[in-house]
Parts: sequence; C-alpha cells; structure tokens
Amino acid sequence: MLLAIEQGNTNTLFAIHDGGHWIAQWRAATDASRTADEYAVWLMQLLTMAGLSRESLDRCIISSVVPQSIFNLRNLSRRYLNVEPMIVGENVDLGISVRIVKPSEAGADRLVNAIGAHITYPGALLVVDSGTATTFDVVSEDGAFEGGAISPGINLSMQALHAAAARLPRVGIQRPGHVIGKDTVEAMQSGVFWGYISLIEGLIARMKAEYPAPLTVIGTGGVASLFEGATNAIDHFDHDLTILGLLEIVRRNPDFGVS
Repeated sequence: MLLAIEQGNTNTLFAIHDGGHWIAQWRAATDASRTADEYAVWLMQLLTMAGLSRESLDRCIISSVVPQSIFNLRNLSRRYLNVEPMIVGENVDLGISVRIVKPSEAGADRLVNAIGAHITYPGALLVVDSGTATTFDVVSEDGAFEGGAISPGINLSMQALHAAAARLPRVGIQRPGHVIGKDTVEAMQSGVFWGYISLIEGLIARMKAEYPAPLTVIGTGGVASLFEGATNAIDHFDHDLTILGLLEIVRRNPDFGVS
C-alpha cells in the first residue's frame, strides 16, 4: 500500500491507497519543527485505529512546499516504514513538461496538481488551488505546466486586515448573505469573501482571454469548498486532485524504491 504525504504551508495530508482505492486520509497542522518520531507516534496511532499496520505500507511519496520539513518526513518513511520515499522535485521523474522561464522554481504542489488535472479532465485546463496562497495554473492539452498566477489566500487577507487596522476585529471567514454589510463584522466578511470571488473571477477571465485555447477551470485546495455555489467561473471542484497527481507519479515510477 502507498502512503502519500501532501504538505502545504497550513496543513499536511496523509493518505493511504491500497492499490484500488483511497482507504484513509488524515490531516495535521503543518509544523516545520515536528520530528520524524513525533510524526510516527501520531501516524501509528491513526493506522491502528483504522485497522492498518505500518508493515503493509511499502511505497511512500512526499510533496512538500516546506523545505525544512522534508528531512523529517523522509526519516519517517525510512525509519518507521523501511521505505525509501519519492520526493517530488528531488529524485522522481514527473513525466511533465514545465514551460516556464525557470522550471526549477515551479512549486511541487503546482506540478502535482497539473498532473492530477491532466489525467482526470480533457483539454487545456486552469487549476485554481485555494489554500494559504491561491494559485492559478494553466495546463496545456498535452499536459504541460504553462505557468500562472499566485495571490494571497483568503485567510491571509482576513488576517492582514485585522493585523493592519487597530479597530478591526479578528473574524472568521464565511459567505455573507448579502454584499452590503450592516455592521463591521458583516462588512469585513463581505469585503473579503466577495472581494475574493471577484479576484478569482477576474483572473480566470483574464487568463482565458490571454490563452489561445478554451480552458476548463478546476477548483481544488483546502478552502475551495468556501466558493462552491458562489461563482460560475469554476467548472468543477475536485478536492482529491493533489493526491490523484501523487498516485499518478507513483505509477509513472514503478521501480522506484522497489528492491
């Protein structure tokens, strides 16, 4: 069975694939100081609760945007699973063309999403990944990563508003029922939420106008569910896009780590 680890700036996803299906998924807060031993205690308890054993895990793939964490995640796989992990961006053939000026600068998460999108949806694609940052990435019809745009995530926007303005409170993100807020909290929620919808719709429209082929828009990421039903600019929401990309990378490297 495969252990897929997808680490963002805010959360880290651990997912188990048994060769046919994803059978378990767990999330932990991303903490660059967490050691391999700490990850192991947490993960082994969850495996036991799910009726799984660490001995059944014979493959591991890691995608991380937090370079400081890769050492400990690699040690988790080596020490506790006795498996040499695939590290996206280090030692694995992704089987994808990266058509930007400096291909080495493309984030692991963006490339994995591009792979997951290409194998799932036909034609040229625009992947909108909403998390700590929101990325807008174009994937060509032949599966190449064409570049895109990066903006602050919606939670960062709300945090910045509170931090920079002394009289504005800390409030949670939610979809307000109307745009014109009747008090400070409603006004903040409206400005951030509907302002963010406008950002998403505006960038999608500009990218579609610039790209020479029609683009199908796929929404994914930790906070993408906030936007479901709030905009028609996103054609499909797919919350498993990243782990589908990780699984495809494993399939493209069948002999990696196998003795």
